[in-house]
Amino acid sequence: MDVIIHTNHAHEGLSSFQHFHKEGSSHSKFLEARVSFKAIANFITVKAYMGCKPVGFQKPRGCRVLAVSRVESTGVNGRLQNFETAPEGHFGNGHVSSSQSSSFNNFEETESNNQLRKFVRNGELQEGFKLLEGMVYHGEIPDIIACTSLIRGFCKKGKTWKATRVMEIIEDSGAVPDVITYNVLIGGYCKAGEIDNALKVLDRMSVAPDVVTYNTILRSLCDSGKLKQAMEVLDRQLQRECYPDVITYTILIEATCKESGVGQAMKLLDEMRNRGCKPDVVTYNVLVNGICKEGRLDEAIKFLNNIPSYGCQPNVITHNIILRSMCSTGRWMDAERLLADMLRKGCSPSVVTFNILINFLCRKGLLGRAIDVLEKMPKHGCTPNSLSYNPLLHGFCKEKKMERAIEYLEIMVSRGCYPDIVTYNTLLTALCKDGKVDLAVELLNQLSTKGCSPVLITYNTVIDGLSKVGKTDQAIKLLDEMRAKGLKPDIITYSSLVGGLSREGKVDDAIKFFHDFERIGVRPNAITYNSIMLGLCKARQTYRAIDFLAYMVMRGCKPTESTYTILIEGIAYEGLANEALELLNELCLRGVVKESSAEQVAVKM
Repeated sequence: MDVIIHTNHAHEGLSSFQHFHKEGSSHSKFLEARVSFKAIANFITVKAYMGCKPVGFQKPRGCRVLAVSRVESTGVNGRLQNFETAPEGHFGNGHVSSSQSSSFNNFEETESNNQLRKFVRNGELQEGFKLLEGMVYHGEIPDIIACTSLIRGFCKKGKTWKATRVMEIIEDSGAVPDVITYNVLIGGYCKAGEIDNALKVLDRMSVAPDVVTYNTILRSLCDSGKLKQAMEVLDRQLQRECYPDVITYTILIEATCKESGVGQAMKLLDEMRNRGCKPDVVTYNVLVNGICKEGRLDEAIKFLNNIPSYGCQPNVITHNIILRSMCSTGRWMDAERLLADMLRKGCSPSVVTFNILINFLCRKGLLGRAIDVLEKMPKHGCTPNSLSYNPLLHGFCKEKKMERAIEYLEIMVSRGCYPDIVTYNTLLTALCKDGKVDLAVELLNQLSTKGCSPVLITYNTVIDGLSKVGKTDQAIKLLDEMRAKGLKPDIITYSSLVGGLSREGKVDDAIKFFHDFERIGVRPNAITYNSIMLGLCKARQTYRAIDFLAYMVMRGCKPTESTYTILIEGIAYEGLANEALELLNELCLRGVVKESSAEQVAVKM
C-alpha cells in the first residue's frame, strides 16, 4: 500500500519540526511519555492496517513512501497522509493521533537522520548501521542519501554483505531506494568480483535501472572475460527500453577486440552507429589499440588518418598508442615522423609521449638520444617525471656507469622530481651487482629520510647482495628490520640467506633457516635445496646431502639437473671418483643429465 508524503519533507527526515522543548514541568514530561507510548501503539496499528510487520526485515514491497505536493493530514512516524474520506483522528477502524504523536515522532525522526548523516560523514559506519536498525525498529523513515553513503562506505571496505543488509533495512522501512542507491550497491559487488550478487540486485530492483546500472555490470562482466553473458545483459537492457550510450558500446567493443578480434568489434561499431549512438575518441582509441595488438600497425596508422572523416578528432592518447606500437616493433623513424605530424596538427605531446620515446631509446642503448628527448620536454610544456628518468638510470647502471647514474639522480632531484622506489631499486640492484654492497646498505638506510619506504624487493636486493659477498650477519639484521616494518619475507629472501650461509660454510645455520621458513609456510624451491646440498658436499658430508635429496623428493619438490651434478661432484670430492663417474653415465642414459653437462662435470672430476 502507498503512503503519501509531502515533497517538502521528503529529504530532511519527513518533518517540519525544528525544535522540541524537552525541559518543563513534570506534567509536560508525563504528557510526553503518554504521547511517546501512544505513538508506538499507533505505529503498530498503522503497520498492521497496511499489511506491514512492525519489526523484521523481510523486504515488504506493498508499503511504499511516495511524494506529493500538498498535505491533507499528518499521520504517525513522519508519514504525511491524505485522510479526506476518514473522520478526523481516525484511519479506517483504528484510532490515530494526528497532532501530538506525529509531532513527537517527526522530531525524533529528524534528529535520528541528522545523527545518521553525522556518523556517515565521520566514517563511523558501524555506529550508523546500529542507529539505522534502531530507527526502522521504531518506525522512522531513514534518509536515502545518508543510507546510500552508508552503503558506499561498507562497499569501499569490502563489506558488501553489510551494505546489502543496509539495503534490506531501507526497503523494510517503507522508503524506496532510488536508482543511485542500487547503483552504489551493484558497483560495490562488481568491484569485489561478486558479479552474481550484482545481477541478483539488478533482478530485484524496485525502480527501473538506468544506463549507469547496466554499464557497471557490463564492465565487470567484460573485465572477467564473460562477453557472452555481457551481450545477454545488453539484450535485457534493450528489452527494458533502457538505451545504451557511448560508454556501453565502448565497453563491449573493447571486450570484443580482446575476445573475438577487431573484425567482430567493427560489426558492433556499425550497430552502434545504426542505433544513432555516435562513437567518441575513446571508442576509436579502443579500436586503434586492438588493431595494434593484432600486429597490424600499418592498418592502425590508416585508421588513425581516417578518424577525422568520421567526425571525430584523434587525441594525444590515440597517437601514443600508435607510437608505442612503432617503438615496440623498432620503427624509430616512423615514430619520429608521427611526433612531427602530431605537432603539425596541433596535437600537443604529453609526458607519456616522451616517456615512450625515452624508454625505447634506453632499451636500444641510445642513451645520448634519450637525454636529448628528455631535455626537449620542457619546450613542449612537459615536465619530466620519475618514469622519464628511471629508464636513463637503468641504462647507465646496465652499462656499469654508476657515476652517470648518480649524476642524473642528482639532476632529477635538483629539478624537483623526486625518485620513487623503482628508481632506488634500480640503483640498489646495480650497486649490489657491482659488489658495492656497503654503498647499497647506506642508500637503503637513507630511504626513509627521503620519504620513500622500502618494499620487499628493496630488502631482497640488498640481502642477496650481502649474502653473495659473505656478509650474512648484516643480511640477517636486515631480515629482522624488514620484519619489524611489517614486511613478510618470501622464498627469495630465504633462498638468498640459505645460499649465503652455505657458501660461508655455515651449513647447519642454513638448515636451521630452511626449517624456520618451512614452519611459517614458505615453500622452498629447488634452488634452496641445491644451496644446502652444495654446502653439505663442500663440507664433505655428501651422505647428508643424499638424505636431503630424499627429503626434497618427499616434500614434492622436483630435483633439477643441478641437483644431480652437485651430488656427483660431492661424491667425487670425497675420493669416490669412479663411483661418481659411473653414476653420471647412468644419469646420462636416463636423460636426467645432458651430455654437455656431463662432460663439464667429468672434466672437473
